[in-house]
Formats: sequence, structure tokens, C-alpha cells
Amino acid sequence: MRFSVFLNARTMTADADKQLIVDLEQHALLAGKLGFDAIFLPDHHFNGYMPVASDSYMFASYLAAKLPDMHFGFSVTSVPLHHPVRFVERINILDHLTKGKLLVGIGSGTTPEEMIGFGVNYKDAGRIAEENLQAAAALWNKKITDEPIELHGFHQGRVLQRIAPSPYGQKQARLMPVAMKESSATRAAVNGWPAFIPAFTPPQIGGTDPLSHVKKYFGNYHTQLLAAGHSDEVVTDALSWTTHSYQCVHLAETDEQAHKEVLEILGAYQEAIDREAAFNAKAESDDANKKTDRTGHALTEDWMATWCLYGSPETVIKKLRAYQEVGIGNILCGTTTGPLTEKRLAYANQTLELMAKRVLPAFK
Repeated sequence: MRFSVFLNARTMTADADKQLIVDLEQHALLAGKLGFDAIFLPDHHFNGYMPVASDSYMFASYLAAKLPDMHFGFSVTSVPLHHPVRFVERINILDHLTKGKLLVGIGSGTTPEEMIGFGVNYKDAGRIAEENLQAAAALWNKKITDEPIELHGFHQGRVLQRIAPSPYGQKQARLMPVAMKESSATRAAVNGWPAFIPAFTPPQIGGTDPLSHVKKYFGNYHTQLLAAGHSDEVVTDALSWTTHSYQCVHLAETDEQAHKEVLEILGAYQEAIDREAAFNAKAESDDANKKTDRTGHALTEDWMATWCLYGSPETVIKKLRAYQEVGIGNILCGTTTGPLTEKRLAYANQTLELMAKRVLPAFK
């Protein structure tokens, strides 16, 4: 089983952004030193959730120069907010800079506030995402001698020659759909790509039995992947990166200490969420941008059971064995959840150290 670090910190004020970037870099370098497999970044805008995620590809390219053996992933790129040409170009560049160690999570986005900043209505996000992915596939396949590709969707253009640079390998970098919608699971399976495996079923985002949802979505994806006729090498690679995500991972020497500290972490996280809620409400002032699902309070049993992994190293190992048995290949660990204060960073580094010394060896 692989273990990856998800950089998912927040700032509460603009003057905290500078230190956040410094701290995230040092945390990522520590993850590389300790033997984690990948660094994943989200794609967010305007609200203080991962300020560097306003251009995750730029930050990933900077880290890639310092961590040449590390894989880099995105969890996830909000496809409607990216022009297909720029989407493909930037992925190809980063594909070269990482020497093919790239995993591009894709989704339609979750936040109306971010959508309207790019002129996208939330209700149209799914359609635009599909348009953009179809356009991206055509652009990746285009040869210089082919007819021009016309883009007639939300994003428009006319590409005469080709995308430069070309991909690092014979094929484009691996995309990683979220295997919740049937079409997304099929896209991953048919292409031999990994997938994110959800731990809930909308409209309820959370619950006390996340494993049952993981089994359902993984089973559907796995069946389609095996039926797609790929080589053993492609199937093995896809499954090795098929990912179960935790928004908050926190380890301490004892379960009691971990529980006390994770409640402190989630309390600060919820304060940040509450601050952002007022702006989300403004974004949802018309029907075109109304959300259809809601995420519960972070300190509820449902939220913590779905999104958190915490405890002593021994307890965490026991919890993860069940996901290993299902067939999950990669555990994505949100280690910097919430505002990244000095104390929060110390907790994050504590988690990395304990995982590297006592959890990772149990799964290698």
C-alpha cells in the first residue's frame, strides 16, 4: 500500500499566506525525506483554502525540482475552470518535469464561489467538465498533420498544429476520475487509470460506515478495469494508485492524546469553514449556483468517521488493514487540515514522523 500526503491547509488572513507557503514547502520536503510516495494538491481559489492551490501546477513544479523521486498528484483539478488547451499544455510540461510521475485527479468542482469567479454557473459545471475532457482527449491525440480542432463549448478556440510539448511517455499523463458517477468509473477503467474511491454516497456526505461505500465503488471500478482488456502491468499500476482519501490524518503516541489533539485541529478547521460560509451564501444567491448537497459539521460522528483517520500508530494500522483487504492501493493523508499555525504544523510533522517510523513499514 502506498501513502501520499495531501497538502490541504488554510489561512484566515492575507498576511498569513507568506508563511503558509514556506511551511508547506518544508512539510512536503519532510514527507519526501521520510519516504512518502506522493504529494497531492487541491485546486481552489479566493477563499484562503490552500492559497497556492490557485495554481497547484506551479507549486507542484517547484516542489518537483526539490523532490525528483516524488510522485505528484491533484485532488482534484476542477476541470470546468481550466481552458482545455492550457489544461493539456500544463499537464504535459509537468509530466516532463516529474518524468512521468504525475496523477491528475479530475472533477467538476464543489464550490459555487469559485465557479462564479471564472464565469461558470455551478449547475453547468458537470456539462462543461465533460466538454473540456473530450476536448483535452482530442488535443492529446492531435498530430500536426491532422485537421484543426475546433472548440465550440464554454471554452472556445481553434488549434491548427499540435500541443507542445508532447507527453513525456507514449501516452498522456494518468488522469484520476472520482469513481462515483458511472461514467467516471468507466472513464478510469477503460483508460487503465487509477481512481479516487468515495467513502460516502450523496446526498449524504458522511456517515459512520465509510467502508461499505468504499467497497461498493471500488468493486464497480475494479470489475470494469479487469474487463477492459489491459495488460497486467497497466492493471497493477492503476490499482497501486487507486486512492482512499482522508481530509484529516493525525497520529500521536496514544489514542487518548490523538483524540484530544484531533478535536483541537477540527475545532480550528470548523472555524475556517464557518468564516467561508458567508461568502458561499453570497455565491448561491441564484438558482444557477445553488448546491444540492451539504457537508456536515466537522466535529460530528458522521464527519469524523468518513473523513478522519486518527489514533496511535497501532490503532491506525488496524483501521487501514480493512482498506488494504478491499484492494485500495494508496492512502491520501490530509496532514495539514485547517489553519496552519505553528502548533498545527508541529502536529502535522508529528503525524508524518509517526507514520513513517511505525505505520508505513507495516504496509511495505
